[in-house]
Amino acid sequence: MKLRSLLKGAMLVAVSALLIVAVTLLGLVAFIYYNSNGGRDWNIPMEKLSSTLLWDGTAYSFTGDELLEKDQWAILLDQEGQVVWSLRKPDDVPERYTVSEVASFTRWYLSDYPVQCRVREDGVLVVGSPKGSVWKHDIAMDTQALLQTPIWFLGFFLLALGSVLGLAWVVLRRWFRQEQQVRDAARSDWINGVSHDIRTPLSVVMGYAAQLEEAPDLAQEHKRQASAIRAQSQMIRDLVNDLNLTMRLDCEMQALRKEPLQPAAFLRQTAADFLNGGMGSGFDFEIDLPDTPLPEIKADPFLLRRAVNNLLINCVRHNTPDCSICLGGREEGKELILWVEGGTMAGTVQMDSSQPSEPDGGAAHGTGLRLVAQIAAAHGGKAEFHNGTPYRCELRLPVKE
Repeated sequence: MKLRSLLKGAMLVAVSALLIVAVTLLGLVAFIYYNSNGGRDWNIPMEKLSSTLLWDGTAYSFTGDELLEKDQWAILLDQEGQVVWSLRKPDDVPERYTVSEVASFTRWYLSDYPVQCRVREDGVLVVGSPKGSVWKHDIAMDTQALLQTPIWFLGFFLLALGSVLGLAWVVLRRWFRQEQQVRDAARSDWINGVSHDIRTPLSVVMGYAAQLEEAPDLAQEHKRQASAIRAQSQMIRDLVNDLNLTMRLDCEMQALRKEPLQPAAFLRQTAADFLNGGMGSGFDFEIDLPDTPLPEIKADPFLLRRAVNNLLINCVRHNTPDCSICLGGREEGKELILWVEGGTMAGTVQMDSSQPSEPDGGAAHGTGLRLVAQIAAAHGGKAEFHNGTPYRCELRLPVKE
């Protein structure tokens, strides 16, 4: 495993290095293109420009003005270094030059003006640009391009660095996700195996306990004990089911089967199933719905019924039979609020599905309430738990647009 991780790391570094080289080369090509004939160039096609300056025997005619920029000028020197023709010549440019002066400005500057030269049969054609517009040394570069050079290289360096970091983040995120999936799969297999092993003996216990409850020759005290065994076994079965569902929601392995849901009909059916199952025996139970219809929502009926049932069962388990339980719903803004109210539940506070667990691995407020918060979060809502008398829990679910 370590060798495999080492190879992956080496491959990542190699790919990163290649990416940096590729981006850098691309930047250099783009820079050269932008400041050459493909982009902007101070150089003028001197051969073409020279062909537009013609001698008709008495004077020179020039037709290449469109080849020059507005701030450029041109002169023609004869064989003795005398200016015989000019166009927009600056005042500080001399009218006559020596051989050494001609040799100097053909490589560097003429009176601080960057120039280009072309030798003709009748002399030397010189084209000049404004002072400070071109830097000339062994190479010639536009001043603006020279000032842009650090920005270009810094920009492509940052681009290369960002590309490397982005690639590393994507690869590492994928590795961690794969490792997380392996851990989640192992935990899922372990919990499923334990759940399966618990269900089989639990079914036997519940079956024998039910038979003892109905035995005619068994004393009432023993029947009461058998009933308690069956009820507690059923509680363990529900806890195992909640544990499985909690794990699946944590690992995003539980697919939501959302469908349009009418809240009023859903609450009435949930209340009827709860009462018909005998869970509400001895409790004052009521359902509170507004006169106006509640808005339709999109939800998974199975999971939502599981959440509401868990809240109702908690009210029953943690309170005496003379307690009142109320199930209701209302619309508030763009949210549908389903609420359960009844009795008290010490130590319960507002929480969500990301709340930390106890040191032994259990949920901080019981698997049942944690599952309620997870189901609400899976539907894009949240669960709020409130202390006090009576105890109250609200499921806030987004209303279908």
